Amino acid sequence: MIIEFRCERERARLWMCREALSVNGQNVPVQIAWTTTEQPRPAGLDVLFELERMVLRKGEASKADRLKAIPERVRAPLGQADVVVDFTTAKRDPDCSARLYLRPLFNGVAGENAALAVILAGDLPVIDIVNELDGSVMDRGHPSGEIATGLSGALDTVMARTLTMLTAILSGTTRLVPQLAPSTSGRSPRNATAYVGRGLAASIAKEIYRLCCYAPHWHVGWRYVENADIWRTGDLSGPAWNVLKDPGHRFFADPFPVKWQGRTFVFFEDLDHRVGKGIISAVEFDGNGPLASVVPVLEEPWHLSYPFLIEDNGELWMIPESTEHRDVPLYRCIRFPDKWERHSTLLSGLELADVTITRHNGLYYLFGAWRDGTGGYSDTLAIYYAEQLFGPWLPHASNPILMDRASTRPAGNFVNINGRLWRPVQDCSNGYGAALGLAEVLELSPTTYRQAVRHSLRPGPAWTGRKLHTLNRCGQLEVIDGSRVQPKTTVLLSGLLSTARTSLSEWHSAAAAKPVARRLQ
Repeated sequence: MIIEFRCERERARLWMCREALSVNGQNVPVQIAWTTTEQPRPAGLDVLFELERMVLRKGEASKADRLKAIPERVRAPLGQADVVVDFTTAKRDPDCSARLYLRPLFNGVAGENAALAVILAGDLPVIDIVNELDGSVMDRGHPSGEIATGLSGALDTVMARTLTMLTAILSGTTRLVPQLAPSTSGRSPRNATAYVGRGLAASIAKEIYRLCCYAPHWHVGWRYVENADIWRTGDLSGPAWNVLKDPGHRFFADPFPVKWQGRTFVFFEDLDHRVGKGIISAVEFDGNGPLASVVPVLEEPWHLSYPFLIEDNGELWMIPESTEHRDVPLYRCIRFPDKWERHSTLLSGLELADVTITRHNGLYYLFGAWRDGTGGYSDTLAIYYAEQLFGPWLPHASNPILMDRASTRPAGNFVNINGRLWRPVQDCSNGYGAALGLAEVLELSPTTYRQAVRHSLRPGPAWTGRKLHTLNRCGQLEVIDGSRVQPKTTVLLSGLLSTARTSLSEWHSAAAAKPVARRLQ
């Protein structure tokens, strides 16, 4: 098979410079047919991209950067490749003999200008891949932009996810095309210069913010409820939320409560801002709240987070996120709650974040936010299944299942309510971890999957803060998390006050001991 990319010569970018596309583990040759540019580009785009490269990316290249030398690789007569992917706005040649003629659309419109228009309006577009031979939509997705820095970074993210979708289509797997409405920001596209200027100003503001504050700073919320929990009310109302106290220079996130051996603990990510690496810690709860101080329970040389817990065959197991290590590990509890040993590796050689498992119709299903090395971290869902926890784990027939920034990334345990299966999902439409969705799983098998988001939850009067991205419950104990502004000066002042109190206490002890010493002389 030979793939032909049709691209505009005046818009030649680094992402186009490839000799092959990896499909089912095989490198399929790619050739490029360069065409003339039909639409004018935004004025000064190359200069603005170069400015972003120097200021925002500290000189690092982006796949959206301009190609300086245009390759001329032809493996088949132009127009006679097996698959044509047309990134231009030109009409399809009716004499083209390709068995697939795919055209990416950005909010329903072809061409780079269409993608840039949505980005300049303050959003990322919904991507459709259309087969122009019959007009069918082969796949659809909405990328997340948590790592899209500036105008060039946003375009890079959009094109990276376009290639992800093309690879899935060409792999031959059945695509489960979701119903996604085109993104609408309600604003007209800004001038590119104004957009980049605003981005540079925002970058400077973020740097200043990070000098003054720990960012992001997550914290865990908890409360006791009976029947008025989030799954039944569909909102954050009910008993007031309490915040699990943290020392300021460390944040707590991804809470997972469990009752084991008659004791209830909440496990969570514990990240020291000064180190920048997460470990797993836990704190015991009784019927009134936290009983004692936080204790570390699991640490590795790499970052750990999202400590998913599952009981299986009379034992307690943990699957912490370790995407930095590119695997899905399984740990067995040796001594509850603070001693765990690595038992096995369920999956390896992949980035799969926030792994969450459920049992359904006699099988184990493993969900995770999958990434192919490019693009966002929160927009693509992969599912695996097995007959037992230890595997072997097999990929779902339609992996990657779904590309949607608003309903892909797991956000806690599955819940079964009146025979209906639900899962909390992260809604990253307005940034990573900005909100939660409550999604009902309508269909789940090794070959099918459907879900529908029934409720959306956002920070507000009931849960003040800036974000909301985990939901779990154990008995009457319900936990969530979010983020807040955490000034570094507050932490430093707290430390100084603590040192002063300790010194004063020691001085008082020494002063009180002197008269006693004199009486004993």
